[in-house]
Amino acid sequence: MIRIFAGFSREEVCMSVKWGVIGACGIADRRTIPEGIIPAENAKLVALMDIDEVRLKKVAEKYGGIRYYTKEDDLINDPEVEAIYIATPTYLHHPQALKAARAGKHILCEKPMAMNLNQAEEMMRVCEENRVKFTLDYMMRYHSHHRKIKELIDEGALGTLVMGRAQLTCWYPPMEGTWRQRFEFGGGGSLIDMGTHCIDLLEMFMGKAVEVFCYTGGLIQDYPVEDTAVVLLKFETGAVGVVDNHFNIPDASSENRLEVYGSKGSILARGTIGQESSGHTAGRP
Repeated sequence: MIRIFAGFSREEVCMSVKWGVIGACGIADRRTIPEGIIPAENAKLVALMDIDEVRLKKVAEKYGGIRYYTKEDDLINDPEVEAIYIATPTYLHHPQALKAARAGKHILCEKPMAMNLNQAEEMMRVCEENRVKFTLDYMMRYHSHHRKIKELIDEGALGTLVMGRAQLTCWYPPMEGTWRQRFEFGGGGSLIDMGTHCIDLLEMFMGKAVEVFCYTGGLIQDYPVEDTAVVLLKFETGAVGVVDNHFNIPDASSENRLEVYGSKGSILARGTIGQESSGHTAGRP
């Protein structure tokens, strides 16, 4: 049985947390609501919000006639809503999170967190001031393969960690009206959209990154955000990491690799970094 913790205490998760969703007609409807909120034994969906009322009405009906709003303030001020899942374009995360926190609502926010560091720091400060929980939707941490890899690392099966690599790519051509391809809406391209997952996974395995160097560029696709990104990381242990993200490699040509190397062995995974619960993992002495 799935349980959504989102930073709650053991006592709190024994109760059913009442959720509202801002940006209900995109990834929220495709994945998070049906695969996360609805099956969770400690979660209850009570309200939805989106600016597209026609689509929103259909989504609300699909989940049993959930009440819905077309204005974010109406959902945020709904007295039954205890926690809010923010699933809107990146540029909206900061203002919506501030409103939710000041209304006393706990927050699950889509990645990336914000458009810049100043916004992210203000979001955390306001959440702390209003004593609300905040977490980001880095669901790849909970992939069964990744949890097993973490378990093996913690048991010392790989020895001292030396290097990690995470790759996530796709073919993402220019599309009219796509906010992820416009800097003012998404804050960036392949690095911002996919690289945050990869960096989060490597920090889960390798520890905190303390030095970072990044190259980004537009090599193939004709839009203003990057279609290529390579990140070099140094972790607090001295181990190093590589992250590469591309919007310009055909899906059939990509392996979406995860590699962790240590003094006693290595783990190589293919296809585990992504939205599906599939993939293949193998260890080598």
